[in-house]
Amino acid sequence: MSLSMTAGSVPGPRKDPEVAAALGRRRKRADRIVRALCVGSTLIGLAFLASILITLTYRGFTAMGPNVFTRVTAPPGSDGGLLNAIVGSLIQASLGTAIGTPIGMLVGTYLAEYARGSKFGNMVRFVSDILLSAPSILVGLFVYQILVLPFGGFSGWAGVVALAIIVIPVVVRTTEDMLTLIPNTLREAVIGLGSPKWKMIVFVCWKSAMSGIITGILLAIARVAGETAPLLFTSLGNNGWATDLTRPMASLPVAIYSMAGSPFEDWIALAWAGALLITLSVLALNILARTLLRGRK
Repeated sequence: MSLSMTAGSVPGPRKDPEVAAALGRRRKRADRIVRALCVGSTLIGLAFLASILITLTYRGFTAMGPNVFTRVTAPPGSDGGLLNAIVGSLIQASLGTAIGTPIGMLVGTYLAEYARGSKFGNMVRFVSDILLSAPSILVGLFVYQILVLPFGGFSGWAGVVALAIIVIPVVVRTTEDMLTLIPNTLREAVIGLGSPKWKMIVFVCWKSAMSGIITGILLAIARVAGETAPLLFTSLGNNGWATDLTRPMASLPVAIYSMAGSPFEDWIALAWAGALLITLSVLALNILARTLLRGRK
């Protein structure tokens, strides 16, 4: 009898309705506070972004005209344009991408297909990640030391090399990630049919991951399109028409940097027009990259 009474007297977990209701109110109050902070931060960020885009669009379209695309940079008050800067940016960005893309694809392929878990592969991946997050001005200083100083002057080739170095880690990371997503069963099936590993990589893995790799290439182009600091130390800039890569070459970011700080209204207007051109180009590349990536998914 005593044992049964003792066992029956052990209190079980009590559920006080008032305590549960207070706890529920506190959780709802905390949820409202956090939600309000998140929404407020989002609205503040969108407000700043919208003000920048509205100002850029208004000032850029106001300054946009035929001279921007048909005339080279001229002295203040001469109705000059940005033709030389646009062409210089296209040449340097295209060549930099053409040089950096195959190197980045090969390195990314090595990391994904040959160096999984190896110490050397981890070291290469670590260096690539450092380059991916390093300030671009460091790349410009590096190329300045190895190409500008030894050869006695600025050149378009130095700018191309600087942009290629910036492209490489972006393509490396994208290529490795896309190849890693391919299931190993597909590789085993191809190898089981007697195909060499290099054919399996080229005709199966690369083909399956090509849309993702192209997305990474487009993102790399979007990044180098607006780089100013590395070009200031390498190709420097040129107010005249120049397509010779062995001499200083104009570029749109450097032209914007130079004109925006000038006291002349027409040059400042050209800087706004150039900034709008770069923004629209980067926006188009990002939209294209997201479209390709959505198709891949």
